[in-house]
Amino acid sequence: MSTAKKEYKRITTKTLVEMKKHGEKIAMLTAYDYTMAKIVDHAGIDIILVGDSASNVMAGHETTLPITLDQMIYHASSVVRAIERALVVVDLPFGTYQGNSRQALDSAIRIMKESGGHSVKLEGGAEISESVTRILSAGIPVMGHLGLTPQSIYKFGTYSVRARKEEEANKLKADAILLEELGCFAIVLEKVPAKLAREVAESITIPVIGIGAGDGVDGQVLVTHDMLGMTHEFSPRFLRRYLDLYTEMGDAFKNYILDVKSRDFPNKEEQY
Repeated sequence: MSTAKKEYKRITTKTLVEMKKHGEKIAMLTAYDYTMAKIVDHAGIDIILVGDSASNVMAGHETTLPITLDQMIYHASSVVRAIERALVVVDLPFGTYQGNSRQALDSAIRIMKESGGHSVKLEGGAEISESVTRILSAGIPVMGHLGLTPQSIYKFGTYSVRARKEEEANKLKADAILLEELGCFAIVLEKVPAKLAREVAESITIPVIGIGAGDGVDGQVLVTHDMLGMTHEFSPRFLRRYLDLYTEMGDAFKNYILDVKSRDFPNKEEQY
């Protein structure tokens, strides 16, 4: 397969399938506000995920469960206003789609109408197939999410790697094929063995985006605040930090405080 990069002015769900077909890796990051989204989009990212991880990163909750649909719409609308190139995927939060396909459709419609997002993401496989089908029937693109599904953390009881055992691995592979058959345009695989993730990516034609799923998938996603080193206490094996903003920003704040206290700021050139 060719790995030559094609220039895309606007990323769509069709673009992503083309990228997989031509062997071009897909880059995906999170954003929750206008300013960060504008920077990430301008850098050339392919997908921006307005993740329910905002519950942790922006609001300080221990899990993703507390964030509401209204809050997700607020974050997503802020992101969409900044975007010129990237495809925006918005998480459906916990409790807005599980077990009730009519509610799932209503939730997805609200996100699309009120935020301007381009697609939604749901966690799970066969157990949410009715919700996925109903959302897709309205013409709303759906990204799947398998492996470690943070909205089910209390079911799992741990954030450790999923699908190490054969039974769970077989279910994950079957769920991935099912999600493609239902019409999902891509799937996120979170914290699964690299060998299994590669098998999944090779078994379906839609892109598989990994986080802690090795290098055999079609793309990668990280939480932006993690890869920038702003959340310094979070250090999983799969995370590569590209900056240490926790330290750099802390030093900048300390210098500002020092300049104010010492009367160095503002100086004569910084006044009217």
